[in-house]
Amino acid sequence: MKQRSVLVVLFDGIQSLDVTGPLEVFAGASGFPEVSYELRTASLDGAPVRSSSGLVLVPDGSLADAATPHTLLVPGGEGTRDPAPALVDWLRVHGPRPERLVSVCSGALLLAAAGQLDGHRVTTHWNVCDHLARTYPAVEVDPEPIFVRDGRLATSAGVTAGIDLALALVEEDHGREVALTVARHLVVFLRRPGNQSQFSAQLTAQTARREPLREVQHWIAEHPGEDLSVESLAARARLSARHFARAFQAETGMTPGRYVDRVRLEQARRLLEDTTDGVIGIARTCGYGTPEAMRRAFLKALGTGPAEYRRRFSSRPAGAPATTKQLTH
Repeated sequence: MKQRSVLVVLFDGIQSLDVTGPLEVFAGASGFPEVSYELRTASLDGAPVRSSSGLVLVPDGSLADAATPHTLLVPGGEGTRDPAPALVDWLRVHGPRPERLVSVCSGALLLAAAGQLDGHRVTTHWNVCDHLARTYPAVEVDPEPIFVRDGRLATSAGVTAGIDLALALVEEDHGREVALTVARHLVVFLRRPGNQSQFSAQLTAQTARREPLREVQHWIAEHPGEDLSVESLAARARLSARHFARAFQAETGMTPGRYVDRVRLEQARRLLEDTTDGVIGIARTCGYGTPEAMRRAFLKALGTGPAEYRRRFSSRPAGAPATTKQLTH
């Protein structure tokens, strides 16, 4: 049995879920035969740290005494805004040594300050993506995905995305079945690929101020298989097509067509994940018309086809009965 050590760096102002989320994933996986993660936490001097929520975390020891781990994990939190120089120095020296270097949320700022992200594609919490890109121009910042793998480097977006990344690492180490069982135990879904956007269509788009446009947004989400052409949606809003398209983009930040594309993709993904419905029926339900049209949309947005997506991210055991009613969760 190969044991992989995981060292989590602690500091004042840390986001506690950035620590406990991934640790719970690795600890859960260690309950399986032939799976073992040695989990340790360390602060600069070995003293307890206070999280941004006020929770006090007691480390196992100091960073000075910590052995080089297989996986070094750097959480985020308010403490990344003005980090201790000694912490950045430690990361600069020790960051290149582990087989895997991982950040959660704004922990990417600490790694960037230590020069560990230069020349790499990374992500972080949407709220600090612009700051990371401006401050460290040698870093390629992608604000969209929930996590990004670039060689030995793995970075994730805000808070719960750290759990998604940890599950992906467990799957990489020990296979899908182990990761899926851990996800079920934690009552989370092993179904979010790294290139999934940090936001759903409804969160990415601003909510329209005017009631007719808000009603159209809701109607699109509830009826992805209907005629969602600009002309049809404009008629529903009782506006001319030209006025509707202009107003919709002004108030939501995206064109009607892009919004419809995102809603349909999300609905199709949910059906593939949560039901055993056939691809032909899903394509029709979600407004794609044909499986080929849906396949092209999946390849363009996610880099994988519907069948492969279902194989990797379905949350239902093979042969389990399912209906589209499950989408009301």
